[in-house]
Amino acid sequence: MVADENLGHEQRQIRLEKLKKMEDKGINAYPHIYKPTATSKSLSEKYADLASDTQTEDVVSVAGRVRAIRNSGMFMDIYDTTGKVQIYTSKENSAPEVLEMLDMVDIGDIIGITGTVRRTKRGELSVNTQEIKMLAKALLPLPEKFHGLTDTDTKYRHREVDMIMNPETIETLMKRSKIIESIRQLLLSKGLYEVDTPILQTIKGGATAKPFITHHNTLDMDLFLRVAPELFLKRLIVGGMPGVFEFARNFRNEGMDTTHNPEFTGMEVYIPYMDYNDMMDLFEEITRSACLAVNGTLEIEYDGKKFDLSKPFARRSMADLVKEYAGVDFLAIETDEEARAVAEKLGVHVEDNADWGHCLAAVFEEKCESHLIEPTHVTDHPKSMSPLTKVHRHNPRLVERFETFINCKEMCNAYTELTNPLDQRARFEEQVKAREAGDDEADMMDDDFVEALEHGLPPTGGLGIGMDRLIMFLTGNTSIRDVLAFPTMRKLNK
Repeated sequence: MVADENLGHEQRQIRLEKLKKMEDKGINAYPHIYKPTATSKSLSEKYADLASDTQTEDVVSVAGRVRAIRNSGMFMDIYDTTGKVQIYTSKENSAPEVLEMLDMVDIGDIIGITGTVRRTKRGELSVNTQEIKMLAKALLPLPEKFHGLTDTDTKYRHREVDMIMNPETIETLMKRSKIIESIRQLLLSKGLYEVDTPILQTIKGGATAKPFITHHNTLDMDLFLRVAPELFLKRLIVGGMPGVFEFARNFRNEGMDTTHNPEFTGMEVYIPYMDYNDMMDLFEEITRSACLAVNGTLEIEYDGKKFDLSKPFARRSMADLVKEYAGVDFLAIETDEEARAVAEKLGVHVEDNADWGHCLAAVFEEKCESHLIEPTHVTDHPKSMSPLTKVHRHNPRLVERFETFINCKEMCNAYTELTNPLDQRARFEEQVKAREAGDDEADMMDDDFVEALEHGLPPTGGLGIGMDRLIMFLTGNTSIRDVLAFPTMRKLNK
């Protein structure tokens, strides 16, 4: 490691000396602008039929990062956002200023090349150099090797280097953008409106999660970074919006693993006069649209398994799944005490004060989730676990809520939204009691939201998607860090 650091320091000094030489000659190594006239992709398409060993008179300007230098600079490979361009510089026929500039170029530099297009005897499309312009002198060398577990920390901590060395990282981030755009366009086409709601909030609400707390100096008050935008979005429906959605940056002060990052992107959508059945249809439509946008097909492979998203997603109640995989009919259990005893008998730990609903959810999590490989809407959750959801129209212990699982991972959460303000206040009061009893993930009382409901919220369906997890699935990545440009990292001690 020390040897590598010393080598990097030596190379930086050499590059600084080259930078000084350019400055002494009046050459700006960091110019304000450069306008390429061609890219790797456009050249490949335009000259696809150009025969080998053919020289054209067509002059183009290309720009990119130098990734390879061969034969003392006679050949260079530069990469733009579309691919590789081979650069050829003749030592015998080039002007002195071109050769002088060539000596200043190192791997990692960003350069602009103006020259004529040719195809070599070996069939390589190339640009014959007439002019070299330094666009950004790289003072640090690129790593020679950038793969393997030993580089994982550097990969995420210095994402820009990861992107330079691993084109698949750029491809994933581009696909992320396409997925988000496809969802946005789908929702806009349905007459919905994209909105923004506060990130700094006076009350932690919208999800059972631990918040981050910050302080506003001018107001001299603590504020929460939002854990979800839900309550504000439903207030917009109260106000008369015909349907709203938001790509929301959320923050939860919880654990980190391959599917959790403390800062993440959720997409929530609320549509009046719909219920959770409509939201199941909507999530399937969103998933298929996004998959086609980045993969061009609904048949994809993920984590070694094949998925056909053209098929309707399964719809199974939580209680039915527990009955199938744990052998217990929780709907036949009447008391909290019996539910706790059943959970413990199944080897599922629950708190001493856990109610029937928490026991059902705990057994489902431990005994059922690992079986949910194919896309499955898990419906009809316990009422006590869902303080913002309307009671099930056929069973008062349940609510009209579903979570969709794909490859054993939760992708979304959706409700028939609770619209009764009296019921909502009572649910919040239950959450406050739980919070006072030590549950720091429980919701707080939100009087402003309850007051909004008292003005009347129409029957409404709501859907929240974990965008990072959906993007992982659609791009073939098994770690959330691979689909985030800059995942949260522990601070290094320098």
